[in-house]
Amino acid sequence: MMKTLWVVSLWFLVVFTLSISAVAQHALLYEDEYESIEYGSADLKDIVSSLQERINAKDVTLSFSNDRGYLDSVLQELDISITSQILVFSKTSLQQALISPETPRALYFNDEVYVGWVQGSGLLEVASMDPDLGPVFFTLSQKKAETPVFNREYELCLRCHDSLSLSGGGTPRFIMSSNYTGILGQLVSHEGSRMTTSRTPIRSRWGGWFVSGLHGEQNHLGNVIIESAADLSDERLKGSGNLFSIAEITNLASYISPFSDIVALMVIEHQIEVQNEIARVNFQSRTLLADDEINDAELNDRLLSITEGLVDSLFMTGQPEFIESISGTSEFSEYFISRGKKDSLGRSLRELDLDKRLFKYPFSYLIYSNAYASLPKEVRSIIAKRIKEVLSPEHSDDSYPHIPSSSKKLIAEILDDTGFVL
Repeated sequence: MMKTLWVVSLWFLVVFTLSISAVAQHALLYEDEYESIEYGSADLKDIVSSLQERINAKDVTLSFSNDRGYLDSVLQELDISITSQILVFSKTSLQQALISPETPRALYFNDEVYVGWVQGSGLLEVASMDPDLGPVFFTLSQKKAETPVFNREYELCLRCHDSLSLSGGGTPRFIMSSNYTGILGQLVSHEGSRMTTSRTPIRSRWGGWFVSGLHGEQNHLGNVIIESAADLSDERLKGSGNLFSIAEITNLASYISPFSDIVALMVIEHQIEVQNEIARVNFQSRTLLADDEINDAELNDRLLSITEGLVDSLFMTGQPEFIESISGTSEFSEYFISRGKKDSLGRSLRELDLDKRLFKYPFSYLIYSNAYASLPKEVRSIIAKRIKEVLSPEHSDDSYPHIPSSSKKLIAEILDDTGFVL
């Protein structure tokens, strides 16, 4: 069995490498398809570029440490909590040669930016949500410098994060994936690899990731190193979960914390899903609006069609209900909730449920994001009208059966009281 898994792993790596090479030759094809976006030339307005401006102006000095280079200082300046740490040990990123179950890649995030740190690496990886351009990518050298520079990356990161070259009609994207992962962090089967979102069944999530936190009898693929088919059995999956900390199974002395929080993993999946939808809607709608040959009726119909996927993601369509309650152990939940925009009664769209579902109110906090606010006004008007329809007491459409009438009323009240115009 082991020999078979190694052969499959080697085959997958060769195919994956060849695919990446082909993609790299056309990494920015969407610059032609979405000419009005000017992805490669427009001024950046994201949080990382703002930090670079402050560094250049000497308003900020990044601190460098021998242990983690600029990581700790970058997290502080970008206002990213260390409680957001999640750990991936599959070789599925730029620095795959350095990643293994003993040296997982650490990811940290807030609403706008993601920072990746690999032990022993000369680079920090950074992905940021630009309000106009969607996902943009950077690297930061881990060598001490008088003026550290976040270098914007195109081909290097867009080999994987550019969906146009893979499927046509795509846009830059953030990625979460689950993979059957072997003892060295290698992928042992292409059939066990899938892109994940907040709609993915929990049993199929987090292959190649470490997962800390409590989740009862709900199995997932986290913490599992695949050596044979038996490692995917219910008994094996049951025994690999419900860890207080990842220090129980691997040495994390070099890392900021011993956690890879299950709630943080679920929040980032929802966030990436919505942000990718916002980026897609932005690219496609701006391209349509720049086409003078489309009449108003056709334009409205096509914009309405384009926004359907985003509206579904905002309303958290398809998220599986929990069988048992879930709780993290890194204090991420408390931190995340504390950042919420509250109404006059103290309610927030960032409140978590964790008994039956992830969020208390099934409507995304990313409605307040700069990226959403930067969508064309015509698009925001269409989305707002659709949101109002769904939340209306008279609404009879059964597209959102997971939202009871009582929740619709509360969501509408929170949106209204926090300044979102329906």
